[in-house]
Amino acid sequence: MAKKTRADMRKIRHLRVRKKVYGTSERPRLAIFRSNRYIYAQIIDDDRGLTLVSASSLEKGFREKYSDKKSLKNKDIAAEIGKLIAERAKEKGITKVVFDRGGFKYHGKIKALADAAREAGLEF
Repeated sequence: MAKKTRADMRKIRHLRVRKKVYGTSERPRLAIFRSNRYIYAQIIDDDRGLTLVSASSLEKGFREKYSDKKSLKNKDIAAEIGKLIAERAKEKGITKVVFDRGGFKYHGKIKALADAAREAGLEF
C-alpha cells in the first residue's frame, strides 16, 4: 500500500470541507488555492456554477506591479491578493462570503489573504 503524499492528503481535507461549505447567490464561496509559486482566489456561486470574481498573483498587471520582488509567494503578496479580491467583490456588490481554505492550513499565506480581505470589507 503506497503512502499518501501531502497533496493527496490536502485533496482529502478539501473534499471533507467542501461537503459543508457551499456558496449561494446571497453568500458566495471565497475559494483559495496556493501553489508553490502563486496564490489564487475566486468568489464562486455554487448554485449557478459561476466564478463571479477572481484574483491571482499570476495576473499580468499584478506581476508587473511587483516585478521588483524576486518571487511572488510570500505573505505580503497574499495580503495584496486579499485586498484585490475584496475590492473586485465590492464592485460586483458582494459583501458576505463563505471562506473555503481549500484544504490548506489556516496559517501563513492563507491567513494573510483572509485577514486582508476582511480588512478590505468582506465579511466571513
